[in-house]
Amino acid sequence: MSIISIQELNKSFGAFSAVEDFNLVTEDGEFVVLVGPSGCGKTTTMRMIAGLEGATSGAILMDGQDVTDQTPSERDVAMVFQNYALYPHLTVYENMAFCLKVRKWSKDQIDAQVRRTAKALDIEALLDRKPAALSGGQRQRVALGRAIVREPKVFLMDEPLSNLDAKLRIEMRAEIVKLCRRLKITTFYVTHDQLEALTMGHRIVVMRNGVAQQIDTPQKIYDTPINRFVAGFIGSPPMNFLDTTMEGSGALSGPAFSLQPGGEVQQALASRSGAIVAGIRPEHLQPSPAGVRSDTGFIRGRIELIEPMGSQVLIQVAVNQSLVSAQFERGPEVAVGNEITLIHRPNSIHAFDPVSERSVIAAVS
Repeated sequence: MSIISIQELNKSFGAFSAVEDFNLVTEDGEFVVLVGPSGCGKTTTMRMIAGLEGATSGAILMDGQDVTDQTPSERDVAMVFQNYALYPHLTVYENMAFCLKVRKWSKDQIDAQVRRTAKALDIEALLDRKPAALSGGQRQRVALGRAIVREPKVFLMDEPLSNLDAKLRIEMRAEIVKLCRRLKITTFYVTHDQLEALTMGHRIVVMRNGVAQQIDTPQKIYDTPINRFVAGFIGSPPMNFLDTTMEGSGALSGPAFSLQPGGEVQQALASRSGAIVAGIRPEHLQPSPAGVRSDTGFIRGRIELIEPMGSQVLIQVAVNQSLVSAQFERGPEVAVGNEITLIHRPNSIHAFDPVSERSVIAAVS
């Protein structure tokens, strides 16, 4: 177990700044997910934590010790890579035992530790096989086993599930979370998949262009995104954005829609006027069953696309010059080309400054 303190960490490649002023202090045994689009700096940040990449400036401390200039082996970290990085000529047992042999463990100690770890990962029956004889999920378990067998201070996982099919990703996602919670080892996990971030992390670091946009719990990032980028990146399907004008009543209006903010958003908007970018998540919209009440926000448009999703349906609605997505329980029949009126849940409207793109809540906090 370990507490990691990252202070003003920067990495530049010539004139290009890959990571800027990154700051984070973990709790002991915390699972931290770095998420963002390709090229946002998340993998570079992890490589600096591992010692595979030197920092241009800043410091990395592990349990109070400055390890910024230490080698990976001196930091006692273990990495799990996207491509598994298993030795093809060695058996599963030999792959897992390799790092323990390097550390001069005795033969009996190695055997006991490898078999104990293999049992925890349910790969005992695979110990005599070589990687070529394993499925993708089995290889991933072996890669995890090789990382945890020596009980490092920190786990670093760089998109370890990206090569797996959708069903196996979900299964392995749950296995990794359970494993890390049981071992209570501080873990950094890199992904571009925001669903992985929401389901796995104690905290999420949302990155863009080398800058950490928001660091918080999954629920808080989903409920109160700090800016338009975080709001649009976290959540599937992504949040809808509409250019609106504030009315005296407090409604955010535009052609064919009128949205009613509530809670903190309504309070923050009380001191503002003019243009506002409104955000509404697709899962917070549903068809109006019997017209529109005067006190309820609404969006009117024409259905352009319908995507059945089993118990739910996802539709795209043309609203003036914009497309609005709505996701709701399958029920009332909908058809492409039909006009539809959508209503939103209470307190589900987000609002962002059109220039700074910051949430109006963040702007007043």
